[in-house]
Amino acid sequence: MKKWPFLFIFANLVLFILFFAWPALLGVYYSFTEYNGSIATFVGLNNYINLFQDPSFYKALFRTFFYTLLGVPFIYVTSLIISVLLVSKYTKGKNVAKMIFFFPWLVSPIVVGILWRWMFGESFGFINYMIQVLGGNPIQWSSDGNFAFLVVLFATAWAGTAFNMLIFIGALISIPKSLYEAADVDGGTAWQKFWHITLPSIRSTSFLVILLAVFNLMKEFPMVQALTNGGPGSDTTFIVQYIYETGFDQLKIGYASAASMVLFVVLLVFALLQFRFAKGGKIDD
Repeated sequence: MKKWPFLFIFANLVLFILFFAWPALLGVYYSFTEYNGSIATFVGLNNYINLFQDPSFYKALFRTFFYTLLGVPFIYVTSLIISVLLVSKYTKGKNVAKMIFFFPWLVSPIVVGILWRWMFGESFGFINYMIQVLGGNPIQWSSDGNFAFLVVLFATAWAGTAFNMLIFIGALISIPKSLYEAADVDGGTAWQKFWHITLPSIRSTSFLVILLAVFNLMKEFPMVQALTNGGPGSDTTFIVQYIYETGFDQLKIGYASAASMVLFVVLLVFALLQFRFAKGGKIDD
């Protein structure tokens, strides 16, 4: 019987090596080569030098930072508010509401992009149709960069709320009810209970939600690809779209691998900073 734990560990180790470690090592190797899919020629640091001299790379990277900077708080606040309402004893129809809010998690990111593209289409979209019915002028959702970015942001929040909602609900229902009862005895308001009891009690959960949201937004690809295809122009081209276009459309796989390594370092640095902040300025060895 003692062999079974080792067998399961070995199976997971094999999967980790095949689908994570080996592709990661290949990516590092290709980042130092000029590789077009058939022949890899070692070029040293040329890919990184060219990458840091490419204005398009900086535009995609900083556009991704801006998208993440706006998207993470939006997703966090939306998920937390919905979760608080769904665990409140005053909310009616909670089971139906949970099903409705959880529905986006069941849908593929590509389907989410197509759905929102249909809703916000300029000539055929449901939103513009309703605006015209009400006597307004149709909005250029897909040809105006600012509006396209806004649609991507709302689609991201809609798709990302469900999973975070489940995490928050699990944390909220585990908070001892005695804390709220003591606050009621002391005359605490709803806001005071939320600020002084709820938020501190879900600190570790908040850290997890923020960390996962940052990773998901920094790596967002299928939903944005289906929704805007990086357009108009390059106004919604984020770093992963830039890597995809460089690697697969232009067949600069070595160059795209270098960009992937930069993204990996950025995410690693952010994760370490998050852990340091979450543990009060100390990372366990």
